[in-house]
Amino acid sequence: MIEVERPTDLAQFVGQEIGVSDWFTVDQAIIDKFAEATGDHQWIHVDVERAKREMPGGKTIAHGYLTLSLVPRLAATIYRVKRRSRGLNYGSNRVRFTGQVPAGSRIRLRQKIKSVEPVEGGGVRITSESAMEVEGSSRPVLIAETISMQYE
Repeated sequence: MIEVERPTDLAQFVGQEIGVSDWFTVDQAIIDKFAEATGDHQWIHVDVERAKREMPGGKTIAHGYLTLSLVPRLAATIYRVKRRSRGLNYGSNRVRFTGQVPAGSRIRLRQKIKSVEPVEGGGVRITSESAMEVEGSSRPVLIAETISMQYE
């Protein structure tokens, strides 16, 4: 894990891959909770019995937006800013769901810092290139350019 003192210190990593997160298991319970929170109960996510019969691989799959929502959680295992008063998700410039995350899969995040720009109020806007991987697959299941703000 990379540790820096201040948000501005992340500028030294622009253009570099900063790391790969810990593995995280996306199980059916997490998928079901996400379905409850979002109201997206499409059977491919929540109907385990039907998925056994009709889905390739015989498993339900995680929502694409669930996979995207795990980016901040997994990024927290890649780097840490010690002297930070607050951080926020600012948005995304580009998001592509390029594969599926079957229930029970382990995923991890690979992240590269694209830019670190000063913002008013003593903070920085950090743009990262994020790729989510499923264990055992050579192709990422999510590619996203994500943006966060961090303040001293």
